[in-house]
Amino acid sequence: MYFFLLNLALLDLGAISTTVPKSMSNSLRDTRDISYAGCAAQIFFIVFLLSAEVFLLTTMSYDRYVAICRPLHYETLLGSRVCLYLAAASWGCGAFNALLHTANTFLLPLCQDNALEQFFCEIPQILKLSCSTSYLREHWLLVASICLYCVCFVFIVLSYVRIFRAVLRIPSQQGRHKAFATCLPHLAVVSLFLSTAFFAHLKPSSISSPSLDLVVSVLYSVLPPAVNPLIYSLRNQELKAALSQLIPGCFQKQSTLCPLL
Repeated sequence: MYFFLLNLALLDLGAISTTVPKSMSNSLRDTRDISYAGCAAQIFFIVFLLSAEVFLLTTMSYDRYVAICRPLHYETLLGSRVCLYLAAASWGCGAFNALLHTANTFLLPLCQDNALEQFFCEIPQILKLSCSTSYLREHWLLVASICLYCVCFVFIVLSYVRIFRAVLRIPSQQGRHKAFATCLPHLAVVSLFLSTAFFAHLKPSSISSPSLDLVVSVLYSVLPPAVNPLIYSLRNQELKAALSQLIPGCFQKQSTLCPLL
């Protein structure tokens, strides 16, 4: 679990670092400029990191399923080497997916205005600038990727259905509450992440507007990477114990300094 959490933390950190610092820098300098190479790099890394995160979250749901529903077979099904292969496959599939999308997008001739109505370079916004019918190739590639993400989401939901069935058989009410308190926020964030990403890349142009595009992009590119550490870390007793040594009294039962924990 901690090995996968380390990989998730690195992906979340990378996703935030790809879009937010450049946007903040442009805001402070009152500009919206980005170089062509910088835009290509931004698209590659955001697609790479977010795609790898979807695959990793799918792997983590399987890890939790095996740990809770088949604990006696955990070492056989998910040994250290298997975990390493699964994590490497998540990163590799994300990189391959990003390479396909970046190459397809920037091979298109861009003959419209060079201004994007977005706080970072986003594929749907760049496709609007193309004057070639070849953009349909990238459009169908987006559809294929989203279908793959749907398969991952269905796998995550099915894994958690099995987990919930096992959790409901736990005699301790405290144990059931702890499991649901961790699983339900995770499902909520994954659902928000995928639903907004689908909407951002597949919504019809008739309902598109700069303000709507901005809100939707923030919901899938910034919010999930920011919320994931709260869901996976602040519920962790070992992390609480480590933080309590740095912030004495914060994690005591009667403390009012950290009411959300």
